[in-house]
Amino acid sequence: MATLLEVAELPRSMFYYQAKAQQGVDKDADLKVRIREIYDCHMGRYGYRRVTAELCRNGGMVNHKAVQRLMQLQGLKSLVRPMKYRSYRGQFNANVPNILDRQFRADRPNSKWVTDVTELNVRGDKLYLSPVLGLYNGEIVAYETQENPRMPLVREMIKKVLSKLGNGEAPMLHSDQGWQYQMTSYQRPLASQGLTQSKSRKGNCLDNAAMESFFGTLKSEYFYLNKFERLKELETGLKEYIHYYNNDRIKTKLKGLSPVQYRTQHSMD
Repeated sequence: MATLLEVAELPRSMFYYQAKAQQGVDKDADLKVRIREIYDCHMGRYGYRRVTAELCRNGGMVNHKAVQRLMQLQGLKSLVRPMKYRSYRGQFNANVPNILDRQFRADRPNSKWVTDVTELNVRGDKLYLSPVLGLYNGEIVAYETQENPRMPLVREMIKKVLSKLGNGEAPMLHSDQGWQYQMTSYQRPLASQGLTQSKSRKGNCLDNAAMESFFGTLKSEYFYLNKFERLKELETGLKEYIHYYNNDRIKTKLKGLSPVQYRTQHSMD
């Protein structure tokens, strides 16, 4: 050994220091395991900020920079890519003003809602999703899926979402200028329940940015990360994802809670 150290011109003390270091215990081993468990549980949808929030929510105080470093060491990176907004180009109806006016904050549940319709394509077959999102906590209050974008899609969604209202609740419901939202069969149920209708200005997708943001998240975290053979698979998966989005997926702006957790905890305040 002495001869080898002499040839390598390596001090004996340095050799033993390195040997001892290599035999040492990884002090971050437990944290790495917990990070991997959170990452896998959310199917790669979480980046280091949400992983950090989840760790802190479960009683583990850790710096986000440490989590970012350990995720990089393990090759863990969010699979989600941000989506760009696409402007709606439809007929303009000036009869309903933009009352929401990009005020996307709400101080109580069922006070401000937003809605829209999006299309999902599976091997040339299309499924249409019509949800209503509550601005208080970003929860999907109700939704409807159908293979045709005709009026029954939105009409069924309206039936579902109005059934969620309690006594005295009459939220504002904001949409874009889509033809569905100009129909009497859409407007009459809202008026009968005392809801106020609001619409985006023509070509201003940011007027309904909260709804567009949900569609972007849905497609990035679920639709684009999976392969579907049939619409039924997509429809079943959508139900599972929306349940996950409402109940399990944490939001940093909700203090590290999911929409349902936030609503439930704050209703007790």
